[in-house]
Amino acid sequence: MVRKFFVGGNWKMNGTKKEIDDIVAFLKAGPLDPNVEVVVGVPSIYLTYAKSILPSTIHVSAQNSYKVPKGAFTGEISPAMLLDNGIPYVILGHSERRNVFGENDDLIAEKVAHALEAGLKVIACIGEKLEEREAGNTEAVVFRQTKAIADKIKSWDNVVLAYEPVWAIGTGKTATPQQAQEVHDKLRAWFSANVSPAVAESLQIIYGGSVTAGNAKELAKEKDIDGFLVGGASLKPEFVQIVNAKQ
Repeated sequence: MVRKFFVGGNWKMNGTKKEIDDIVAFLKAGPLDPNVEVVVGVPSIYLTYAKSILPSTIHVSAQNSYKVPKGAFTGEISPAMLLDNGIPYVILGHSERRNVFGENDDLIAEKVAHALEAGLKVIACIGEKLEEREAGNTEAVVFRQTKAIADKIKSWDNVVLAYEPVWAIGTGKTATPQQAQEVHDKLRAWFSANVSPAVAESLQIIYGGSVTAGNAKELAKEKDIDGFLVGGASLKPEFVQIVNAKQ
């Protein structure tokens, strides 16, 4: 089975309408490989604005959503609200949600389960911190994070799994293609043993962590890397080269 290449751009807490106009301009100019699924993660206040000016071939994603449809949760947004605004995707479990905002495995799994049940597609993020990698605990951490999600959801059909080593996010450090491939390969083996061989084969597992135009082509050559979740570089014209890394 050929897994479709998937490139997500996570704008994080960046952007004004003028800056979004500039990003949309370089995305429209492209050209973008038509065989790649392209999604941009937009701050919630600009979701509908970005959707209104982006080409229909580029999907818009929220960067977070809560685990229930509505209620007394000041500052949160729900999957139902996203769907009501025509937003098909949400990023959940990003390392910044885990490590800056203190979200634990259980909460992230509950958020993923609710988003899927509501009808969203989910980019679910996992990854180890530097001290965990140095202690030799990479597999233990990413398997634990993945199992928490697997225990709560019924199907992986609408999930893209993003492996993001925390030590490589915004640091300029990148996992080598071999390091990234090794973790992706181990994750696929975990899915084969713990979920099903069919899911292991079909699930898009993408890499995030200081992806740039300079390293995307080498990363894209690895057989188990099905795309990228890009941070800072997604705000710049080089994002077009990252989308086209498979060409």
